[in-house]
Amino acid sequence: MKLGEGVEAAIHCASMLAGVDGNSTMSGAAMAEAFGLSPSYLLKHLNQLTAAGILESVSGPSGGYRLARPAERITLLDIVLAVEGREPAFRCGEIRQRGPVRLDASAYVKPCGINAAMLKAERAYRTALAEVKVSDIVANYAAEGDPRSIAASCAFVERHQRPQKSASSKQI
Repeated sequence: MKLGEGVEAAIHCASMLAGVDGNSTMSGAAMAEAFGLSPSYLLKHLNQLTAAGILESVSGPSGGYRLARPAERITLLDIVLAVEGREPAFRCGEIRQRGPVRLDASAYVKPCGINAAMLKAERAYRTALAEVKVSDIVANYAAEGDPRSIAASCAFVERHQRPQKSASSKQI
């Protein structure tokens, strides 16, 4: 299974936003800069996270993005599903029922064993992602990351976060 680069970008952005102060926001352009991504490419994924209720977008000159709920309540599965969609990675096309060796439909009353095995693996994968929260990623980075990387990341967030004047900001 191969997840798109957007999943990595989305997890990094959510982790970065976990470090902004209070109701502050960070612009999509700043996050794109931080990770060397195209702003238009990242905006697509930030919009997916916003639509899924993971991020909140705030309009205005000091607008941007912030987490819509605490980092302890956002799992990696939430982010993967927001970016990649809810469909399983494996989609059985029942190709066993095609071609010159196909039989009458009555020969296929039992579920395809390949599909069953792949869906079992998908459930295990999703369970593992559901166990990891954005707060876990941030805490692990703080505990085990290179101090230079931590300092640079914190300085970037400090420079680019946008304090909000009121908690009742409009969504864009």
